[in-house]
Amino acid sequence: MTVTATDQAVVEPVRPTACKGRVLHPRPNGRDQYTISEVAEHTGLSAHTLRWYERIGLMPHVDRTHTGQRRFSNRDLDWLDLVTKLRLTGMPVADMVRYAELVREGAHTFPERERLLTAHREDVRQRIDELQSTLRVLDYKIDIYADARRASEKA
Repeated sequence: MTVTATDQAVVEPVRPTACKGRVLHPRPNGRDQYTISEVAEHTGLSAHTLRWYERIGLMPHVDRTHTGQRRFSNRDLDWLDLVTKLRLTGMPVADMVRYAELVREGAHTFPERERLLTAHREDVRQRIDELQSTLRVLDYKIDIYADARRASEKA
């Protein structure tokens, strides 16, 4: 949050760490070319999954060497970081592919991308609410068992 000359707070959007350019897994300095096995090790995704992502259109064009081997860039790793986060939130693969298509189409798709992500954010918030409710039930049950254990230890 920053303060303007009129002492009114201006709320800046919160950016996830990865969107700020900080990478969770360090990359070799000065490199921007990675083999599929290096990317698999870096991301935790299998080579099979990486090839599948490319086949279904979830990955942008991946460069290849003169012998046909895939060469992933830092930009590809950034994209995979986003895709991994979207999968973690439960976004359907079809929606992720649609989002990837929109990104490739360019800036004129910003409104549709925003709608897609906004709708998904609402789904995520609902799932979080459900999980918090479930957590409260678990806490309640654990407290019952802990109370029963303590009571039996006193007897």
